[in-house]
Amino acid sequence: MYVCICNGVTDRDIAAAAAAGCAGVHELTMRTGCGATCGSCMDMAADLLAQAHGRRESGIIALSDIARAA
Repeated sequence: MYVCICNGVTDRDIAAAAAAGCAGVHELTMRTGCGATCGSCMDMAADLLAQAHGRRESGIIALSDIARAA
């Protein structure tokens, strides 16, 4: 799925960046361009990056987490 429409960054791009050692959203922006234009994608990008690293950094609850808890 597209996370950053402005720069064409997908959830797979974010997972690949995390696997390559990307540690935070500022680095994610530098590596992928995600959030560099309007920034409206940054909450979702931060959540996906945190999920890729197996931890929760943002306080945002993803729909997938709600479905698993139900």
